[in-house]
Amino acid sequence: MNSTALQVHPEVAEALAAGRAVVALESTIISHGMPYPQNEEMALEVEGIVRAGGAVPATIAVIDGQCQIGLSPEHLHHLATVGGVVKATTRDLPWLVASGFTGATTVAATMKLAAMAGIRVFATGGIGGVHRGAAFSMDISADLTEMAATPVAVVSAGVKSILDIRLTLERLETLGVPVVVNGSDDFPSFFSRTSGLPAPRRLDGPHEIARMLHAAWQQLGLGCGVSIANPIPAEFEVPADEISAVIDQALADLDTEGITGQDVTPFLLKRVMERTEGRSLAANLALVRNNAATAAAIAVEYAKLCA
Repeated sequence: MNSTALQVHPEVAEALAAGRAVVALESTIISHGMPYPQNEEMALEVEGIVRAGGAVPATIAVIDGQCQIGLSPEHLHHLATVGGVVKATTRDLPWLVASGFTGATTVAATMKLAAMAGIRVFATGGIGGVHRGAAFSMDISADLTEMAATPVAVVSAGVKSILDIRLTLERLETLGVPVVVNGSDDFPSFFSRTSGLPAPRRLDGPHEIARMLHAAWQQLGLGCGVSIANPIPAEFEVPADEISAVIDQALADLDTEGITGQDVTPFLLKRVMERTEGRSLAANLALVRNNAATAAAIAVEYAKLCA
């Protein structure tokens, strides 16, 4: 799609025109996920991991009303250091563009802009989903509806463990979104390699996953995304039974303090980090690195199939 609101970095544009592998990366982890300078260092490291895997990184954000597909070092530094950056989901994009404001994109908004630019593979930490207690709050992430409507593969460590994973998988099934786990019969839960739930489908390695993407989009013409759950490396996981008790306490704190809306996930992740004395943050960093490497390998294999 051609748009005056969309600015594609020359390196990304060249790779897309040549049919080479490109991996989209979100920007909320920079502005809202970690403190400076760790956020900037992590963003640069993840881009380096994608390059080492043979793909071109395209970190996505809205800068002064311009949707940027691929960020310069100056843009990365800006997102990492300035205050007041909007946490932007899909609904916020028109407002940001019209108002000339800056926003860091969530999974949903990153998917939308990646698809507009022609990028098919996206690496993130974990996907949003159905919040616990959603029967009363109706709090369900826009990530799920975006996956139903946007043909981008999302490589994550599974549904964030602060959410209701079972109901999230049910919702994805209802929406017709293919969900596969890379190399495991168990569905992961972000910090942990298992959630107690079986993998909806299993595939082993980037080549098999790329073949599925090719079948979905080139052979069947499906218009939806694909959720690829990539379990955290075993040496970095926080066991599910251990993290579960911490999350339950964080949820109790959430109710006590009356946190709602877009503030829920950042609050819970911060409280879990505090109660695990930083172990959850170390796990988060490890799974982001792992997902970036896996996404790069998938993008390379997918580009070969489309050549």
